[in-house]
Amino acid sequence: MKFLTKGDFNNSRLLQIILVFTLVYVLLLWVTNLLLYSERIGFTYDVIVKYYLGSEEEFKNPVSYIGLLEATHWHLFVFAMALLLVNHLTVFSNLNQFLKLFLIIVSFLSGLGDMSAGWLIRFVSPSFAYLKLWSFIAFQISFLILLVFSFTVLQIYNSSEKRESTEKG
Repeated sequence: MKFLTKGDFNNSRLLQIILVFTLVYVLLLWVTNLLLYSERIGFTYDVIVKYYLGSEEEFKNPVSYIGLLEATHWHLFVFAMALLLVNHLTVFSNLNQFLKLFLIIVSFLSGLGDMSAGWLIRFVSPSFAYLKLWSFIAFQISFLILLVFSFTVLQIYNSSEKRESTEKG
């Protein structure tokens, strides 16, 4: 598992294949997350508030404590694993160190903001709908950028000779 500390995944074609397929699954996770959010919640203040607080006109109940707890439970695990993968791979990219640090911090904090905003809307104030919207957008953008850099760091399109010369030079 030295690739976890040294990024030595470019020497093993099998490991590259595993990582590429894993990243494809994560990309599909990103796409379905975006689609679910747009279908279930939406991108305006009013629809976000209605989603969490309910609507008498539409006969929609507020999101329950248990509903929030279940969603948070699964999101914590999925976000942690997905962010671990894409942030870890991005660390081995040629990006500027400050940009890497910025993406890491934004991805984790916006993910936390996205998860916590539902609780805050439901139990503190509807004004946190703005936090939900902007955290979701920041999370999706930072996650997509990290995902793209994760694909590029694998150097799957380079021949083995070119990969070896890149690693030596």
